[in-house]
Amino acid sequence: MSNALRVAKGAFGRVALLDMDRPLVRHAHPHCHVLLKVEGADTQFSVRDRIVPLRDDSAVLINAWEPHAYAHHPGQPATIILALYIEPKWLQAFRPNWRGSGAPDFFTDSVGGTTHHIVRLTHELAEAMVQEPGNAAAHELLLAELMIAVIERFTPWQDIVPSLRLRAAASGVDPRIRRAVDLIRSAPGEVTDMDSLARDAGLSRAHFFRLFETTLNVSPRVYLNVVRLEQAVHSVVDGKEPFLRIADRLGFSTPAHFSRFFHDHAGSSPTAFRAVSGLTSRDFETPR
Repeated sequence: MSNALRVAKGAFGRVALLDMDRPLVRHAHPHCHVLLKVEGADTQFSVRDRIVPLRDDSAVLINAWEPHAYAHHPGQPATIILALYIEPKWLQAFRPNWRGSGAPDFFTDSVGGTTHHIVRLTHELAEAMVQEPGNAAAHELLLAELMIAVIERFTPWQDIVPSLRLRAAASGVDPRIRRAVDLIRSAPGEVTDMDSLARDAGLSRAHFFRLFETTLNVSPRVYLNVVRLEQAVHSVVDGKEPFLRIADRLGFSTPAHFSRFFHDHAGSSPTAFRAVSGLTSRDFETPR
C-alpha cells in the first residue's frame, strides 16, 4: 500500500518521500511539481494526456495547475519517489524571475533527462530525510541545491519574465469566475456540487465549466479538489486538528471518505502523513 516515508514542509513548500505501489487519481497542485526516482522499479506518470517515464535517468516535470496522475500498472513493483512541491516565493530568493515557477509554462516539457549531479542530490536529500528527519535546515539546503540544478537543467529560466504576464492574467479573470474561486478558497466544504457553484456565479453549467477551464486551465472540480487537498495537507502536517474535524470542515461526509480522498491524491493515508512529518498522530475519534 502506498504511503509517505517522510514529509518535510516549510517556506519552500513541501517535499514528500513516497513509497508508491498504487495509482493516484488525476489531480493538480498550485505550485511547480518535480518527481524524481529514488529506488525501485521504473514507473510512469500521465501528464495531461501524455504518459511520461520516471526512471533513474529522467525526471517528471509538472507545471502549476497541470492535471496529472500516477499511472501505476497492477502488479508493477513499488517505487520510492521524491516529490517536490515548490513555492514560487521561495524560489524568487534565488533568482527574481524564478517566481515564474507558478506559471503554466515554466517547464517546457513534462519529462527530461537528469544529470549525475541531480541524481546525487536526489539521493542525498532522500537519505537526509530518512536519517535526520528533524534536521530542517539541512533538508532546505539540499533542496535549494537540487532545485537550482533542476531549473537550470529543465527551464529557459534566463528568458522568463513572469511578473507582468501573471498580473495581466490575474486582472483579466472574469468576475463571475473570480467569485466562484473566492468561494472555493474560503469555504471548500460548503461547495456541495458544481451546479450550485455555476448558479452562484450566475452562469449556466456548460458556460461556467467552459469559462472556468479556459481561465484557469483546470475544471472546477479539479480546482476544488486542489484547494481541499492543500488545506488538508496543511492541517494534517500541522498536527493540531483531529482528522474528524478536518474531514467535516472540508466537506467530507465521513472520515473514511476523507482518508480515501487524501490517499488517492497525496499517495499516503493522513495518519501516516502526519506521523512521518514528525508530529503526533491522532485518530478519527471525536475530541473530548
